[in-house]
Amino acid sequence: MNLKKIGLTALAGSLVATSVYAGELAVSGSASMKVVHVNGGAANTGKAWSMGNSVTFTGGGELDNGMTVAVSFELDQGAADGTQTAGQLTSDGGVFDSHSVTVSSDALGSLTFAGHGGSSAQSAIDTTAAGDLWDSTFGITTAQDPKASATSNNMISYTLPSMVDGLAVAASYTPTSSTVAASSTAYSLAYTGVEGLSVHYASGEDNGTTGSTADVDTIKATYAYGPITVGYSSTEYDNENTGADQDQEVESYNISYTVTDSISVSYGSETISEPNDTDDQDIEVSGITASYTTGGMTISGQMIDADNTAMGTATTEDKQHWNLAASFAF
Repeated sequence: MNLKKIGLTALAGSLVATSVYAGELAVSGSASMKVVHVNGGAANTGKAWSMGNSVTFTGGGELDNGMTVAVSFELDQGAADGTQTAGQLTSDGGVFDSHSVTVSSDALGSLTFAGHGGSSAQSAIDTTAAGDLWDSTFGITTAQDPKASATSNNMISYTLPSMVDGLAVAASYTPTSSTVAASSTAYSLAYTGVEGLSVHYASGEDNGTTGSTADVDTIKATYAYGPITVGYSSTEYDNENTGADQDQEVESYNISYTVTDSISVSYGSETISEPNDTDDQDIEVSGITASYTTGGMTISGQMIDADNTAMGTATTEDKQHWNLAASFAF
């Protein structure tokens, strides 16, 4: 949906007319339905049904000096921006989610101020090669989730203008605030100058918690040859504090095959480990994904196995997940 250009003309007391041009505003979203089932654990909770419930408003335009300004606001049921105040909806019923303003030009690059939902230059690429299969209702605790460099509300990211063909450079800054103990920085490099090959490297800091300082490094690569694409990713989280469970490594690989223009299948694997904690078992997740697209409709499904989901050996930590989803583009 596209809301046409909006103009506002006001007549001041001096009878001088002033025009405020707000550019164009567009709304995007998708219609989707999904069913998920998990076997294993302490109890079988049955199937969970859901639907897509997010829409994003984007707008912008070109200034007289040639720079471009863009704004984005997401409405998402149940989302929280982390800064509710009196008069706002509560976090379990709020609808105002990610929002940002971007100022850019070919000569100066792109500067983004994210009021909420921003990514650091490192966390922007830390999705595993397999697509974060671990995040599939297995009940993996926050302490054992893959860790990343710090992010916060009201953070800044910057993408440099093109300097070398196929090379993109970005940086980010997470400021100190009432909930962030110290500022953190991150940067990333992406190279796509060879046909079929994409290589990313990123490094960042996690200084957001008092008494905790960590460095995070991510390397990620994919290579496509004909209908086959292979990918690998590795993230290392190195905490300078003592403690066997402070450091973390996440490794992943994925291989996908495009059967036809409409059908694709892939197999992926992920391992989350604490290399300095000899008592913990590695979390191991692997799964198959398949999708079929026709006429704007995509049917997709996954079958995923996860072992040691609490980094222990109990049989209840081994779980199986399947899901089936339908999404519609119009």
